[in-house]
Order: sequence, then C-alpha cells, then structure tokens
Amino acid sequence: MTTRQLHLNAFLMSTGHHEASWRLPESDPYAHVELDHYIRLARIAERGTFDSLFLADSPQLWGNIAQRPAGALEPLTLLTALATATTYIGLIATASTSYNSPYNLARKFASLDIISGGRAGWNIVTTAGAEAARNFGLDAEPAHAERYARAAEFLDVAGKLWDSWEDDAIVADKAAGVWGDDSKVHPPRHKGKYFSVEGGLNVPRAPQGYPLLVQAGSSEDGKGFAARYAEAVFTAQQTIEDAQAFYADLKSRTAAAGRDPDHIKVLPGIVPVLGGTEAGALAAEQVLEDHIVYAHGVERLEGLLQLPAGTLELDGLLPTDLPPESAIEGAKSRYTLVVELARRERLTVRQLIGRLGGGRGHLTFAGTPEQVADEIETWFTRGAADGFNIMPAVLPSGLDAFVDHVIPILRARGLLRTEYGPRRTLRERYGLPRPANQYTQYSAKPALV
Repeated sequence: MTTRQLHLNAFLMSTGHHEASWRLPESDPYAHVELDHYIRLARIAERGTFDSLFLADSPQLWGNIAQRPAGALEPLTLLTALATATTYIGLIATASTSYNSPYNLARKFASLDIISGGRAGWNIVTTAGAEAARNFGLDAEPAHAERYARAAEFLDVAGKLWDSWEDDAIVADKAAGVWGDDSKVHPPRHKGKYFSVEGGLNVPRAPQGYPLLVQAGSSEDGKGFAARYAEAVFTAQQTIEDAQAFYADLKSRTAAAGRDPDHIKVLPGIVPVLGGTEAGALAAEQVLEDHIVYAHGVERLEGLLQLPAGTLELDGLLPTDLPPESAIEGAKSRYTLVVELARRERLTVRQLIGRLGGGRGHLTFAGTPEQVADEIETWFTRGAADGFNIMPAVLPSGLDAFVDHVIPILRARGLLRTEYGPRRTLRERYGLPRPANQYTQYSAKPALV
C-alpha cells in the first residue's frame, strides 16, 4: 500500500461539463443559479472525501446564450454559502488579477477563510479575451506577458495584505480597555507599476494565513508564474506522455524558483463517463454527443482559433495555415492543445467538436469504474499527476456515480483517504505549511502528519 495519496478536486459546472448535459431529460436547465443544487453537489463531494471543490468564473458573458446555461453566480458569494453547508471540503474560487484590485480581493478571500475555518482557495487567472476587457473600459485585452506581470505584482500585494495583521494582534483585554495592539498591524505602503496600496487589511489574519493558491495556465508565462506562486495547478492534458512532460517541467521550475517541488500539486482534468460495462459507458457518451448542436461548436472553435466566422467546414480538417502559439494573446496553452489534438488524430471539425464537447480539451474517459480507477492510478503512479480535477459530464448524477463506484476502488487500493481525519485546513490536506508572516519572525507550524 502506497503512502502517497491522491488529491481530488470536484470541478462543479451547472448541469455538467458536457455542453449538451442540460438537454438530457433528467437535467435542470436552471441549476446554474440554484443554491440547493450546489449544496447537494458539495455534500456529495464531501461524502467522497474530496480535498476541495472548485468554481470557474470569468467577468463576461460567454458567447451566445442559446448554446447552454449561461452566466453563473459569483463564486466567492456562492462558496460562502457552501461553507455553512459543509464541514471539511476545501472551497476554491476563481478570481481574475486583471479585473480586480488586490485590497478588495484579499479581503474577500480572508473573509471566506475565516467563515469556513481555513478552507479557502484561490484559482488565480489573468483572463483572456477582448470581451472581458471591454467590460472594464479597455479597447482590447492586455498582452499575455503584461497580464502575468500584473498578476505577479497582484500576488505580492495580496501577500502583504494577508500579513498586515500579526496573528496575536488582537489582545481583547477588557480590564485594560485594550482590544488590539497597533504595533502588530503593518500597512503595506506599496507603490508599484500596477498598484498603489497604503493601508493594512480590514480583516484579521485568516486561519490559513493565505488561501491555497491555485493556477491553471500551461503557457510559458503560466508555468513560470505557477513555479513562483502556485500550490496546486489545474491543467488540461490529452495523453499521459504530455502529462508526464508537463509534470516534470513544472516540478523542475518550482525547484529552480527555490521552492519545494512537493509543495506544488499537479491536477489534470478528467471527464469520466461511467457505465456498468464499457459498452454501456460508450453508449452514454454517444447519447451526449448526439445532443451537440454543431453550429454552436463551430462558432466556439472559430473563436478559440481566432478565425473569421464561416472559415471551418464540419467535415473538413483544420486549416493548415493556423498561426503559431506565439501569435495568440488569449488562451495560448488551450489553443495549442486543441490544434495538436486535431493534427495528431487527423480529426475533422465535426470529430474535434465532439471530442471537445465533454471537457473543452480536458481528457475524457468512458468506461467502467474499474477502468476509470485504473486510468487515474496509472497517471498518478507514473509521474503524470498528484491527483485529478474531476469534471463529471453530467451533474449531479455523474458526481454521484463517481463517489459511489470509483471512490471505493481508489480507497481499497490505498490511494485515497477513507475519512478526513485531523487535517482541518485545506493547506494541511495538501501537506503545506502555514505561511510565515513576512513582517515578523514567526515560524510557520508544520502541517499535520
């Protein structure tokens, strides 16, 4: 039995990750704005002893609302509600460094961490796309490198804000009439290229010190940023060979940045479609694919590839003269993954849309619970992953099936905990120390073992 165990994150998305999931008879097309739906999902994931759940987000309305349930509840607001409905599971919200200010966002994450008892995580995104930029008064999105430079300063300022209160700044001496020690509050007085932040945070230091820092970029800029800051990385990988190369590269970059490579966990996404037999799983996958509206898929694919409308033909291959990744200012790594997938397997546009329909470039896998567990174990034990971002094609049924049928197999193999145990905070579950306060000589307590 191995002592190294999987980290599992439940990536929750309305009716499921498959774009046609909302069209199934059992799906609720209004679930994306129903609190009870998310409470149910969070409790299912907690029953499966997942490390965390995760909500994606972007400060824009994506595309045509005819395609699938559009819009979403603001993640930090929703996760605050879920914190009161759960006990153990980590709560990871996506928030953009391009369209937020450090003070407000640092305060929100500190508040979530306090309310949840140390379960907050931040998926740090720089936000690609001109549509989002125009929502914030810009004519075009900032350049890719510029977005990451701003993100680096944003994280530096957020750290100063989270550290602006020492842990023992609150005295609460009723007899002396002294509530707090002003000498233990440290205003950042930061003046940089992108931000100027004077005062200390108006929230005491949170249980974790900092939320778990998560990042999802796989471009060169993204990997450099992750090596410096991230403690978990969500990534899309189509083959175990590509995943192994990404894993080794990121661990090496983390060590070169002066950090412990074990303090960054790599979690590829997987979209499991389960069946009692392999044929049953493939049939369930085909039902979903049969519900795809291909006109919507073409529109999205042309947007990703930055092609004029009407360029792609459903039963043709991708154009041979697509620009290189270096010419893309949006989602660079996802662009390359999709193009390489289409080229490697010589997929028609129709076939490519079908492959992307379940996970937008993440690995999709249809099979029995044993086959899904085998795939997870293979990637985990062969240097391709520290765990997985579980992305059920249909919700809530897909998450229920994974917890009821795959989780017991992983537990029986010694790959996953059977209960949460004494590790209360999300950082402790990831084997991470509580960050030392940069303004004091405080030494971080080691994670529980």
